[in-house]
Amino acid sequence: MYLKFLAGAFVTLGLFASARGAEDEDGLLERARAVFSALPADAGTEQYPVTPERVRLGQMLFFESRIATDGIMSCAACHKPGLYFTDGLVKSIGNQGRPLPRNAPTVLNTALQFVQHYGGNRKNVEEQAVRALISPLAYGNASYEAAMDRLRAIPGYKAAFEAAFPGQAQPLTAENFGLAVGAYERTLLTPAPFDQYLRGDADALGAGAKAGLHQFLELGCGGCHNGVAVGGQMYQKFGIVEPYWAATGSTPIDGGRYVDTKDVNDTYLFKVPQLRNVAVTAPYFHDGSVATLPQAVKVMGRVQLGRKLSDTEVADIVSFLDSLTGVVPASLLQTPLLPPNASR
Repeated sequence: MYLKFLAGAFVTLGLFASARGAEDEDGLLERARAVFSALPADAGTEQYPVTPERVRLGQMLFFESRIATDGIMSCAACHKPGLYFTDGLVKSIGNQGRPLPRNAPTVLNTALQFVQHYGGNRKNVEEQAVRALISPLAYGNASYEAAMDRLRAIPGYKAAFEAAFPGQAQPLTAENFGLAVGAYERTLLTPAPFDQYLRGDADALGAGAKAGLHQFLELGCGGCHNGVAVGGQMYQKFGIVEPYWAATGSTPIDGGRYVDTKDVNDTYLFKVPQLRNVAVTAPYFHDGSVATLPQAVKVMGRVQLGRKLSDTEVADIVSFLDSLTGVVPASLLQTPLLPPNASR
């Protein structure tokens, strides 16, 4: 969560409540609508359609650990439905128990972002799923064909792939694995009170959340955290005013996109994370170095703005961020039945 705080006016909750009349309430809503938009029904596109068969298969594959070389890793290992599709760890644990270099963000609403991963080295959720098959820290397979051989050894997947990709001579492929998992992840959207507000229900946000929204916009946070996901649409340097690790205590120091591009201009650049469900997906930042949301907001004020935010400012901004917590449908919290192993 790299909030870009810019200098601007500060209005306390008391002033907000007494000074903003009906016209000002309308004005705040219009300002919000100019920066954000409500969630769609799903994140499917013409190129990446969301069909019942693909989603059903993708959900099974999301929980499938038999494709991993250690028989343990799966998408759900780091993205647990009961933890808002995170794992709650500072840094995740990968194949063969090896630690991952970064914190695992939620995959809720993630398909709405312009790239995937903190450094943007995956263009979409489909590519992320496919590349995980041969990642030593994820599924650990030596090749895509080796990964598919593991799936082919489970009889039930043949029919599931054929249903999801009709008309293909050999539908059980790594590319289709990615398309199926991607279709499932494109359904993982969580409408929140803020969406009700954007659709015209002024009572969906309380006074504190509205004060926080006002501050969020006035401080310039919406310059980076905007759009339907409230972020995830650009890169930004983490530590504009001072090194981020001075405030977070991060060790080791992560170079951001530079790790992937080796371009010095990308040093300490990270994808601006989405803020949906941020209040329930601690710990924070790429390395999980900050445990609480109020502290994360203070860190951003310091390293992005060079400003010490007051306790009232922080509390109001956190109240607004709370309004981004959405409802996870019960169907998404259920682990699907997976095809059994061959009996003989």
